[in-house]
Amino acid sequence: MNDWAAPLIGTALFAFLCPGLLFQLPGKHRPVDFLNMKTSIPSMLLHTVIFGLLLILFLVILNIHLFA
Repeated sequence: MNDWAAPLIGTALFAFLCPGLLFQLPGKHRPVDFLNMKTSIPSMLLHTVIFGLLLILFLVILNIHLFA
């Protein structure tokens, strides 16, 4: 049996937290921009921190497993 939770959670978080796809923190003109498809260095750094924290939450703290 393979545990598919880690690759699925990592891929989903990576896709949804790409700066500019759904939202951008910090935005160019506002604190939060939605669906602007642009990015900046501060935005990439903040999204990287959010990605890492959510990945730790799901995989280490909540210990989620999905066996298939």
